[in-house]
Amino acid sequence: MEIENKSKKTILSENALLCPQLWQKARGLMFRSQRDLVFVEKKEKRIPLHMWFVFYPIDIVYCDAEKRVVEMKENFLPWKFYSPHTKAMFVLELKAGAIEKTKTSVNDFLAFV
Repeated sequence: MEIENKSKKTILSENALLCPQLWQKARGLMFRSQRDLVFVEKKEKRIPLHMWFVFYPIDIVYCDAEKRVVEMKENFLPWKFYSPHTKAMFVLELKAGAIEKTKTSVNDFLAFV
């Protein structure tokens, strides 16, 4: 699935994998090669993430139900933990540098195509 930043008219990902199932979210990128993922929750909530057994840095984008960016974490390093300050319904795990490259910022609107 393609992820487009509608506000900046840039592409965050050309081939992201949608992960709505609990087992997909639990596994995430652990023991996987680099791949963009989109986690989907049933309602907005705080979604902490860890980088245990993920051996490369990534960028994280949190979005609300309207796919508005509410929080971001650039260059999330292996073996670290992140607890967001904001509730979200969607979490994007992207290749490191995607946020900077696309100039994505809080309050931008995204589209999943």
